[in-house]
Amino acid sequence: MKKELGLLDATMLVVGSMIGSGIFIVSADIVRYVGSAGWLLIIWLLTGIITLTAALSYGELSAMYPTAGGQYVYLREAYNKLVAFLYGWALFAVVQTGTIAAVGVAFAKFTAYLFPVVSDENILWQLGGFQLNAAQIVSIAIIVLLTWLNTKGVKNGKILQTVLTIVKILSLGGLILMGLIAAFNADVWTLNWTDAWTAKTWDVSQDSFVNIGGAALFAAIVSAMVGSLFSSDAWNNVTFIAGEIRNPQKNIGLSLFLGTLIVTVIYVSTNVMYLATLSMQEIAFAPADRVAVVASHAIFGNVGTVIIAIMIMISTFGCNNGLILSGARVYYTMANDGVFFKKAGILNKFEVPGWGLWAQCFWASALCLTGRYSDLLNYVIFVVLIFYALTIIGVFILRKKRPDIERPYKAFGYPVLPAIYVVAALSICIGLLIYQPTFTWPGLIIVLIGVPIYYLMGRKN
Repeated sequence: MKKELGLLDATMLVVGSMIGSGIFIVSADIVRYVGSAGWLLIIWLLTGIITLTAALSYGELSAMYPTAGGQYVYLREAYNKLVAFLYGWALFAVVQTGTIAAVGVAFAKFTAYLFPVVSDENILWQLGGFQLNAAQIVSIAIIVLLTWLNTKGVKNGKILQTVLTIVKILSLGGLILMGLIAAFNADVWTLNWTDAWTAKTWDVSQDSFVNIGGAALFAAIVSAMVGSLFSSDAWNNVTFIAGEIRNPQKNIGLSLFLGTLIVTVIYVSTNVMYLATLSMQEIAFAPADRVAVVASHAIFGNVGTVIIAIMIMISTFGCNNGLILSGARVYYTMANDGVFFKKAGILNKFEVPGWGLWAQCFWASALCLTGRYSDLLNYVIFVVLIFYALTIIGVFILRKKRPDIERPYKAFGYPVLPAIYVVAALSICIGLLIYQPTFTWPGLIIVLIGVPIYYLMGRKN
């Protein structure tokens, strides 16, 4: 593999892969769970701190194993091939491909603001209960286009990723500044902060917000963080392409830190902008949860819908490029370990895993057609957190198991910060098991299906 990516490229991959469409919509759901300005910001700050803590711990692992596959390799070295395969299986079956599908459809839906003909309401073909709509065609076309581009070499993908992510950061920065300066509503701001630290949740039966505390507050926080954690996910994708990063021992860990820090600042600032322009009621009940559309309308007037649609198109296009570019590197490493299709372990003439890229493209496109990708993503947030926790526990295991391996960088705040992350992640998982079982058991089943597949795949190879 060619080492084409520098620190800027790696950092932009982290930022670009994290920022998709979530920040533009999930604050509505968070407010319905916690109901106040203070708690809205706490959820985003807590998510940012958790993500940043994990990224700092991954820095040690990436410096130890600066090879393609990233998190898959860390789990293999700390535990065994089965645990690593289950992560890779979940990544291919749902996590990476499902996210690619969801981001692709988000791109199509906001394209429909400008060109209604590509709306998901434009049904092109129907057979029984299956419907093929224009938005699905657009999302698949985008996935195929970006996959083709990335099969032509990592240089093409990294240039597109870096340029789009810089545009994305500048666009979001402009939206935040315009909201805080041009559209600042003192009355709305004051009202939002009048009772900012009293947690409330929306009670459908009473058609109003009701005060909560104790176990109910914990349940609300855990449920609210499903959206914010998904919006902050994919930061680890840069570890997948370690084999193509210059000076990976230094640049991967630094890009993880810088990327997650930039995104945390952007996410918190965006929510401050929402609070400066919209009431809590307007945030909670924005049409189709599109808080950014309502805020953009308050800032720019009627043209705001067009502006935010273009921003989200740029954001989702760049996000999908990063996801597509990085995911196939995990399948490449799995194939070379004998636990995935052999062809995925072969590099094409441009020195990228072309077969793995197309396999990922095919399955993500299939998920676009099912229309069930969003349910799949909800199922795996629990699983994703478990694998993150297992990986960071791996830092402790490898300190004992492989004490002599060179560690150019050591986990910041070890052992306190890594331990705090593990406790926080597992606490959220326990909360999800109790309060959101629909987000947990299906995800576990998807992962466990990988056990027989692992043994069948190993026997075949």
